[in-house]
Amino acid sequence: MNKEFKIAVIDGQGGGIGKTIIETLKKEDLNVEIIALGTNSVATSRMLKSGADAAATGENAIIFNSKKADIIVGALGLLVTNSMLGEVTEKISEAIGKSKALKVLIPLEKCKIFITTPTDLSLQENIDNAVKIIKSNLN
Repeated sequence: MNKEFKIAVIDGQGGGIGKTIIETLKKEDLNVEIIALGTNSVATSRMLKSGADAAATGENAIIFNSKKADIIVGALGLLVTNSMLGEVTEKISEAIGKSKALKVLIPLEKCKIFITTPTDLSLQENIDNAVKIIKSNLN
């Protein structure tokens, strides 16, 4: 697969957000490689079934692929150690933070991180906005 951009979609727990991000990206028919990176096998499997081109699980896979990705997409909690009920390790949050990739992060109140904005958007509206940001940075 010789696609120009590598997008790493990272998720944990049940992988529902990652699944929705991948499905939304796939609808756009972009010439990109989507790599599903799960903190656990359930999340990885769910994202792979949603159409990811490749998948891997665990801390090392996330660290390794964060260095290779052009764009990283996931919940804002990925930058916070011990978020997602402890699934995000210090090494994971550090690798994502240090990555040279464009980071497109979706705010989720479940992580107890609040972003002050003039509007309250639904999860799907935030994912749609994330995909718009990704598309504008592919050109």
